Amino acid sequence: MKSRFVITTLSNGNISLLTNMAKHAGLPWDCILSAENVHHYKPDPEIYRLVPDLFDLKPEQVMLVAAHENDLQSAQKHGLRTGYVRRPLEHGPGKAAAVPAAGKYDFVAKDFLDLADQLGV
Repeated sequence: MKSRFVITTLSNGNISLLTNMAKHAGLPWDCILSAENVHHYKPDPEIYRLVPDLFDLKPEQVMLVAAHENDLQSAQKHGLRTGYVRRPLEHGPGKAAAVPAAGKYDFVAKDFLDLADQLGV
């Protein structure tokens, strides 16, 4: 996906935390963006406008990918495309969240490889 798309964070975590995560986990982000950049936190509209504004894009040219439906719903409300990626251990072993119905988000994927396939990467 990185060869075709800009991969960035859009997190309520601070930039220092996100940088350390990337460094220690080998996360391939092109850019690290945070609520810290706009001094607002999700689900405030300002955080969802950050990426389109910084990259001079229309909201519908940006996709928020997440495992948290409340975040995806807020992104939809502000015009971003959405991709749900399942995290089966998000709530602990044997406590996986239900997979959203097809069509609720632009993409619903079982993992990032599945999302890449759906995006034609």
